[in-house]
Amino acid sequence: MSFLRQTSRNLSRRFNNPTQIARRSLSHWQQYEMGPPDPIVGLNESFALDASPHKINVGVGAYRGDNGLPYVLPCVQEAEKINMAMPNLNHEYLGIAGDAQFVNLALEFVYGKDSPVLKEGRVAATQTLSGTGGLRVFGELLRKGGHKEIYVPDPTWGNHIPIFKNAGLEVKKYRYYDAGISGLQFDNMISDIKDIPEGSVVLLHACAHNPTGMDPSPEQWNEISKVVKDGKLIPFFDCAYQGFASGNAPQDAFAIRKFIDDGHLLATVQSFSKNFGLYGQRVGALSIIGQDADEAKRVLSQMKMTIRPMYSNPPRHGAQLVKTILQDDRLTTDFIDQCADMANRINTMRTKLRSALEEGGANRSWEHITNQIGMFAYSGLSSDQVVALRDDHHIYCTLDGRISMAGVTSGNVDYMANAIKEVTKS
Repeated sequence: MSFLRQTSRNLSRRFNNPTQIARRSLSHWQQYEMGPPDPIVGLNESFALDASPHKINVGVGAYRGDNGLPYVLPCVQEAEKINMAMPNLNHEYLGIAGDAQFVNLALEFVYGKDSPVLKEGRVAATQTLSGTGGLRVFGELLRKGGHKEIYVPDPTWGNHIPIFKNAGLEVKKYRYYDAGISGLQFDNMISDIKDIPEGSVVLLHACAHNPTGMDPSPEQWNEISKVVKDGKLIPFFDCAYQGFASGNAPQDAFAIRKFIDDGHLLATVQSFSKNFGLYGQRVGALSIIGQDADEAKRVLSQMKMTIRPMYSNPPRHGAQLVKTILQDDRLTTDFIDQCADMANRINTMRTKLRSALEEGGANRSWEHITNQIGMFAYSGLSSDQVVALRDDHHIYCTLDGRISMAGVTSGNVDYMANAIKEVTKS
């Protein structure tokens, strides 16, 4: 047998060997396990598959009109028409920090037009991919600056924890809500904040705390501000519901403006998803107050260095809509009125749901439904009761009992109340 023939046979055996073929077909990606479904996305998928005509989705964190459908603010529709008529509007890249006019208007919206920190040029700020993107940028910035942990309320928005963990921070908690009384456990909250190490970052919900809807009173905010300042902590406000919570944008910014008046060098992340109804446009801003204008410039440079390799620059369409509204006095007035209409509808549903739950006598207090504020009601239902709501009554909410009041309408509130009474009667 010739050398070439023998070599050919050996190669044929080697490369046609079933074991070798199987080994070559193994993918690098086979090591990746199936991840668990997202709690909200999975809930929506189950809801979509439910054929019941009585099904209700109160899990999604997006506003719905009383007809149960998504709602586009009329001022946003008008802003879109204005922008479509602009001959020079284009789709060029924004800079790393985003639309400068939008950012300035966002800062005036949250801090107030006459805020001294704005007049003194002490605010470093960028446009972000809504609140979620701003949170991640801030987490990365903290880690780069030597921070190893961040303190969040217990409970907090579910995405806070993975966002900061993925940014390389350890997430620690301070007590906030007492499910036993369906209210704020303020004394324990203050005690825990006093124990936080000096120089640490503490996250605070500016208004409409998610998921509980339970906010501190102005007097309690005063005490929180003092404790945070005495402890030399860095306050970081997540402001996702300004104007949407109470219907009054300056009122919803009370805590942030109070902290500024008290001399805090705070940071704020803003989302324009809920208040402007721009959920899919990912419009947000991140701002950090420096000691002086020079410090703010240095911080801004580091914010840009964090953003550039992450997503390079933000989208422009949603920011253009917000800018068009906030730079026009008439459209701004329309926005305030329409935002108040959304808040008022939710508050009306709170009252109706509580009344329906208490009708005919109640085996528990439902007062917390109307004491809370914002999009969500922290119902106090157990996970077993939530599952019973879904399986027996086709009502979908998250396992912690958080109910999106935007999904409650005049057409389903009685059905929902009767179902809740049914699962809580034993």
